[in-house]
Amino acid sequence: MNVLAVGCHPDDIEVACAGTLAKYVKQGSKVIMCHVTNGNLGHKIIEPDELREIRIKEAQNSGKKIGAEVLTCDIGDLLVYGDCKDQRDKVVDVIRYADPDIIITHSPNDYMPDHIAVSKLVFDAAFTATLPHYETLHKNNEKITPIYYMDTLAGINFLPTEYVDISGEIDTKLEMLECHVSQMKWMRDHDNIDFADFVKTCAKYRGLQCGAKFAEAFTQCYAWPKLAAKRFLP
Repeated sequence: MNVLAVGCHPDDIEVACAGTLAKYVKQGSKVIMCHVTNGNLGHKIIEPDELREIRIKEAQNSGKKIGAEVLTCDIGDLLVYGDCKDQRDKVVDVIRYADPDIIITHSPNDYMPDHIAVSKLVFDAAFTATLPHYETLHKNNEKITPIYYMDTLAGINFLPTEYVDISGEIDTKLEMLECHVSQMKWMRDHDNIDFADFVKTCAKYRGLQCGAKFAEAFTQCYAWPKLAAKRFLP
């Protein structure tokens, strides 16, 4: 199976679905992680140009933990717009390149504008990627890919319909998250936030809901023809 996870910022995928991606890899699937933005505004001291380079490298280091390929659309933070054709075409090419059997991305009711814009870009691009006469860098896909929305931060305003038991992958998930040193260290040193503990707590809470020690939560995009009578999550 080919799995494509599309997050907004470097570390969003790790927060919400890294355990699931690690489980896919264990089962023999190919995983591609794509970050739409470069995370260049995610620090108070490090300047955007320098931070862009740092965060792209951190994302690559995270993907290596599970052998995933890591891509970026390299759009600046807060410059993502769901109705922008150029940005949609970038996501179309990611989808065409990955040729996924499943796409995981942000919920359309997530907590910040960039996340919501990415959700819309992915929804639109997943259809556009199938059109043979819509030309981008890569050839069109033959199928419309099912989309699954990953949990929101702290699970607020998100009602899961499916869970993935990541009890055996929780350590890998946290190791991937810790690769994002520019974010994790800053929050610990200056905001007194142990974000790894925050993420682990959320996974434990989702596990409590489904009878697992740790879990990640999802809901499917309920739109025709993105539905299929099979389970795509591991």
